[in-house]
Amino acid sequence: MVGKRKAKLELPVVPPPLGAEEAARGAFAADRDLTSHHFVEGEHPIVRIEHLNKTFDGTTQVLRDVNLNVWPGEVVVVLGPSGSGKSTMLRCINLLEIPTAGHILIEDEEITGKGATDVNKLRRDVGMVFQSFNLFPHLTAKENVMIGQTKVLGKSKGEAEKEALIQLEAVGLLDRADYKPAALSGGQQQRVAIARAVAMHPNVILFDEPTSALDPELVRGVLDVMRDLAENSGMTMIIVTHEMGFARDVADRVVFMEDGVVVEQGRPEKVFDHPENQRTAEFLGSIE
Repeated sequence: MVGKRKAKLELPVVPPPLGAEEAARGAFAADRDLTSHHFVEGEHPIVRIEHLNKTFDGTTQVLRDVNLNVWPGEVVVVLGPSGSGKSTMLRCINLLEIPTAGHILIEDEEITGKGATDVNKLRRDVGMVFQSFNLFPHLTAKENVMIGQTKVLGKSKGEAEKEALIQLEAVGLLDRADYKPAALSGGQQQRVAIARAVAMHPNVILFDEPTSALDPELVRGVLDVMRDLAENSGMTMIIVTHEMGFARDVADRVVFMEDGVVVEQGRPEKVFDHPENQRTAEFLGSIE
């Protein structure tokens, strides 16, 4: 028997984005007790998500009115069960997924809506580290770190090579600079992917479950690299992960999502030790 077709969902009507000054004041009032970020007078969020909705095929709603601010240099860790929408939200931030409704603004410039967005510039400024590494198999580790610098940033080969070696050394892989991905472990490949993203010096780096494809014994090396970035680089990081210990240690703020909504957010010690929402408590209790 042929199943009934799902009815198309109505496109939600959302208000226009807030003005920059009004948004910054409201974001500060909302977030000051939710994060360990050290606020600067007059500071604006570097990423602003307002009323974000995402529907697939017009029938399956994955994100429902998501609102979130991320501040310069803040480390935000997003947790939630599979299918909660956390990776979809991340992919909307650099337009790998196109939102159905709502607004995303990077440094107060809207990237969603009808205006033309320079996607190459966006992805230069908003880097991403994927679950599956996404390295070019025919290039060495060094060449993988160089290619974005030469193709997107217009650097000379010499400049790009110098930066690549600096970043490979930072992730502990300088001695593997001339190895191709097939000769590297999964953990090493992911560390190359992180070096590639950092070499572009983006304003924001997105991490989409960067350890989920790794064998357990390889996870620690990747988390150590990310921990060093979080603690010492001053980079803005939005991290989707199931690594609870890592989240507790490095996050300025933890966000818990389920069914496409932000259920709870706050400082790690608050969310982990004293969650306000029962579903947050159940989720954390099931995996810690």
